[in-house]
Amino acid sequence: MSNVVERVGAPELPEPRGPVSEAIIAALTADSLEPLAVATPEDADAFGEDLQLGLYICYELHYQGFDGVVPAWEWEPELLRLRRGLERRFGSAIRGEVAGGDDVDSALEAVLFETDDARGVSGYLRDEGEWWQLREFVAHRSIYHLKEADPHAWAIPRLCGQAKASLVAVEFDEFGGGRAERMHSRLFADLMEGVGLDARYGRYLDVVPAVTLATVNMMSLFGLHRALRGALVGHFAAAEISTPPNAQRMAQALERLGADPRCGVFFTEHVEADAVHEQVLRHDVVGDLVAREPHLAADVVLGIQATELLEERLGRQLMDHWGAGRSSLRLALPSRA
Repeated sequence: MSNVVERVGAPELPEPRGPVSEAIIAALTADSLEPLAVATPEDADAFGEDLQLGLYICYELHYQGFDGVVPAWEWEPELLRLRRGLERRFGSAIRGEVAGGDDVDSALEAVLFETDDARGVSGYLRDEGEWWQLREFVAHRSIYHLKEADPHAWAIPRLCGQAKASLVAVEFDEFGGGRAERMHSRLFADLMEGVGLDARYGRYLDVVPAVTLATVNMMSLFGLHRALRGALVGHFAAAEISTPPNAQRMAQALERLGADPRCGVFFTEHVEADAVHEQVLRHDVVGDLVAREPHLAADVVLGIQATELLEERLGRQLMDHWGAGRSSLRLALPSRA
């Protein structure tokens, strides 16, 4: 391995949650392959804490990395071999939970129908949620939104024609239209600071549960494999379709709970932008991709249904815990960051 360590400012490595994540963390910490020899991904629960954290750590090496970890680990063959074992378990579990099929239009219509139902997390927070629950929701979402648009950028070199051009147009908006202060990740950091949370990248990795990590790991899984480009596009389309109504409810929740009006900018931005993005992704990206490569229709449906599956699992965990008066995080948040 190189002696040059990752830059200061990258997140710290998290605490392990089982033998697989422990082996990965030990290897990265010691800069040694030896701990990886004892990791057995085939024994890990596909949706469990250990596998999801281990997979997240492996993927994060392709994003910001970790403080003190040498960048060469990103392409270390032994770690990639272990990651592949984790991916197979996770991917197989997702496929085993979704209906499948190749009717893209019907799959997208199902997302639109379900998003209009306000009985989920955003509707609860809008109508009766408490301040501590809203802050927990923001902490959960920070694992993705502080890297928003990054996983979807993997699709760009894997597409061509109108699908590529239109996806880049959407990504341009996600990255602030060339203005750093308008990047959606920056707007989310502003939201975090406004509700009294620490906006440092990866700050809440240790406290979010596997069900949250799985929603982000799915994006990285689809994005890092060219063979799954259809699934990544399907996921992106499903996410953009579901965002405007949920974002509108979240903006109303912040207003009801008396948050600083600046906190709502992240959500109001998505109400406006994603209503347009939905149509672009649905017709110009998904439509063009499937027209060019009709054999990818089943993968597009997989991406749509996987998004629904994992978002529903996360929403159910939040509502179950909150309904019982308990924190939905592994460790409850302090009153201030």
